[in-house]
Amino acid sequence: MSNGRALLTDREREIVAGEADVDDPYRYQTISRVRQRFSRLEDDLEAMEKHGELADEVREIVCAESDQEPDG
Repeated sequence: MSNGRALLTDREREIVAGEADVDDPYRYQTISRVRQRFSRLEDDLEAMEKHGELADEVREIVCAESDQEPDG
């Protein structure tokens, strides 16, 4: 059971990760929908900037994840 979502729903996460048995056109549509959220993410960050620490917390999470070395 999910605790809600960030950018992806549980199902979208499965599809994007290639773990769901869906055809390619549906996978591409899902990826396109996710990309459309990126512009809204920028707006969300702007709003969080006004609060101050919320934007910093998001940056810490994203940057920490991107700094991890890939497995293998």
